[in-house]
Amino acid sequence: MLDFNKDVNVFPTYKLTGIAAGKAIEKCILKLQKDKDTIRIIFAAAPSQDGMLEYLSSSSEITWKKIVAFNMDEYLGLPDDAPQLFSKYLEKHLFSKVELKKIHTIDPNNPVQEEVERFSRLIKEAPIDIVCLGIGENGHIAFNDPPVADFKDPEILKVVELDQECRMQQVNDGCFRSLDEVPKRALTLTIPALMNGNNLFCVVPGINKSRAVYKTFNEPVSTACPASILTTHSNCSYYFDTDSYKEIEDAQIDIENKTFK
Repeated sequence: MLDFNKDVNVFPTYKLTGIAAGKAIEKCILKLQKDKDTIRIIFAAAPSQDGMLEYLSSSSEITWKKIVAFNMDEYLGLPDDAPQLFSKYLEKHLFSKVELKKIHTIDPNNPVQEEVERFSRLIKEAPIDIVCLGIGENGHIAFNDPPVADFKDPEILKVVELDQECRMQQVNDGCFRSLDEVPKRALTLTIPALMNGNNLFCVVPGINKSRAVYKTFNEPVSTACPASILTTHSNCSYYFDTDSYKEIEDAQIDIENKTFK
């Protein structure tokens, strides 16, 4: 069952979840910017991150000119102007609203191997201070779905085939109208690349994520639920709403009832 030593935070609404996560990330950035001229942050791009990014983009205390931003994954095969591109999402929700030191996004138009090498070099230039991520309906982190997840992956960025549950999530999130529209391939930062971040903030609202959240904390750490590896990180904070936390809450109530009986 859930280790209550973990930094797990649960809020009654999606909006409050995003605000709380944003405040925690802001606090971390403010602490770092006292001593650092450059703060390197990897951002997820998904509707689950909207509230958090809205809070961050409105912060007047963050020195944005110290921040180098990265995205963590990108579709292959979409048109350059497709709104579903994660670089477009982050441009809309954050990059266009603040003045960053640098922005590094995965370029799906480059030859794949060249892009893997280019972006990997950028990630390796210095430690990653913060990773802002979510958990997928199938337990993925970034696009490391169960069939391709590797906790000891030697790569930093790699090409992956997206499994059907992952692709269906993109429809459930309202990003695509049908499964046929969702690309089958993407580039993603690997699990070790994400786990090497010094401070992880995991923001996971919504009832569709409740099964994956339960598995993350209540099943053995394995690639069957890639997000389970997050529980081994020494500095990962979790932000759930009551919907995404529901299966854990229900299981705890059940155990309490059985104990009482």
